[in-house]
Amino acid sequence: MHKDLLRLARAERTVRLHLAACLAAAAAAGLLVLAQAELLAGVLSGRFAVAALFPLALVVAARGLLGWAQGVFAGRTATALKSALRRLLLSRFQDLSPAAYRSGELVTLAGRGLDALDPYLTGYLPAVAVAGIVPIAVVVRLFVADLGTAVIVLLTLPLIPIFGALVGWTTKAVTERQWRALARLGGHFLDVVRGLPTLRAFGRARYQASVIREVAEAHRAATMKTLRVAFLSSLVLELVASLSLALVAVPVGLRLLSGSLDLHTALLVLLLAPEAYLPLRAMGAKFHAAMEGVAAADEAFALLPTPTPRDHAQVPGEAPERHQPARDHAWIPARSADRVGRGRDHAVPEIRLEGVTVRYPGRDDAALDAVSLVISPGERVAIVGPSGAGKSTLLHLLLGFVTPSEGRVLVGGADLTDLDLDEWRRRLAFVPQRPHLFATSVAANIALGSPATPEEVRTAAAAAQAAEFVEALPDGYDTPLGERGANLSAGQRQRVALARAFCRPSAEVLLLDEPTARLDGRSEAAVVEATRRLAEGRTAIIVAHRPAMIDLADRVIHLESGRLTPRDHVIGGRA
Repeated sequence: MHKDLLRLARAERTVRLHLAACLAAAAAAGLLVLAQAELLAGVLSGRFAVAALFPLALVVAARGLLGWAQGVFAGRTATALKSALRRLLLSRFQDLSPAAYRSGELVTLAGRGLDALDPYLTGYLPAVAVAGIVPIAVVVRLFVADLGTAVIVLLTLPLIPIFGALVGWTTKAVTERQWRALARLGGHFLDVVRGLPTLRAFGRARYQASVIREVAEAHRAATMKTLRVAFLSSLVLELVASLSLALVAVPVGLRLLSGSLDLHTALLVLLLAPEAYLPLRAMGAKFHAAMEGVAAADEAFALLPTPTPRDHAQVPGEAPERHQPARDHAWIPARSADRVGRGRDHAVPEIRLEGVTVRYPGRDDAALDAVSLVISPGERVAIVGPSGAGKSTLLHLLLGFVTPSEGRVLVGGADLTDLDLDEWRRRLAFVPQRPHLFATSVAANIALGSPATPEEVRTAAAAAQAAEFVEALPDGYDTPLGERGANLSAGQRQRVALARAFCRPSAEVLLLDEPTARLDGRSEAAVVEATRRLAEGRTAIIVAHRPAMIDLADRVIHLESGRLTPRDHVIGGRA
């Protein structure tokens, strides 16, 4: 029995009434089996007249009606209890620490997780009520009818809950592993989708596809293991119940043949004995079906504050495991085939745009319209213009995220569409306007897309002026970040993104998309100084609004409505 769910059910009046009606209907339907067995045994043995079939039909109809009522009230109980729990969770989510959970895990918990409570509320709880009443009533009636049979049933009946408990412990453990695998899959998948542009820019998209496959395979394996345990446990319970019934049926048959037992009693015993075991067998089967919902309920109540449910954080070792983001290898870059050399493997290329036009589906106006531009090796170019002028599209064009509708982009004389995009992106360092930080450690976020050692990560952080605040974090570079770096300020997130770029010493082209947007003066000064150092010896294309960033450029290019304005190509110009 899940104490937290029952406590919540008692606290909600609607849930309490529906649950009470559900359990009462289940118990009443179970007790009617005694009357059904008495009437049927009497009719078959000739003790009752054929007219007894009418009350027998009424009993059967009453059981059917009570079963229907149990289903209706069980469904209402499940709906009301899930709604109450979801309200508590939604009110709690806004108070959670940003590093407490991935939003994908929260969505999985509040959606699929709580929906899995249906088998527990509509099946397991009514089965518990029946199992707590009917076997006792059947054993009492058997003691009155036949002492020997009652003793056999009394001795064998505890075998089912004993074996059920032994198997149930294993089932609970494997189901919790299955739930954790599902929650990790949901959280990780959403994190990958949100950070896909960043992953593509840093050449990690294909690797993350393999990680998604690994996480999905782990969930599949956990699910199959859970199903195997459930099927085996059902076999164990059925075998124990069948052997127990055989111990009842064989002596009854022999005694009936010898004449020491009358037909009415024999029929009554054979009809009632299975009903003593059936509720326990049903409870065991429904327990396995309800385990995923129970695991989700444990997760949900671990997030809720006291005093509504018990505080799971008091269980040693349990709360920290649940409240910290996964520190797996998902975002740690591979150190094998995609390893980038420490030196410059290529000469800094010339970048040339020849009549480039970019159109997005559903838009009448071109994002870029017949843009022709030459950026010399090692040149630092600032791109300025109003919002929607096509500045970010120009960077996405160079990243290979979009392809021109007309014209072409040449890199070192080669058409970008003919190049290996993964290899080209290894030659780039990209700092977006809103850098995506993943739910893993600071070090793994900085090293994204590079095989940097811990020492190189620290050096990159120092170069990006991020070392001071990183080292002040609770676990330094091993501190787990919240989803999208929610536990960092905008300036700190931007400096982590710059540190990523410093971790790519082989990159020849630097692309920055308004890195100082929404920053205060102190953060802006730190980012500008870090950018100045980062751009040394590289071709730098900087989308900028702030004068401090524009001052880093050798040349200013002005875009408006996707077109270059006459102020372009002015050496040393300023917007």
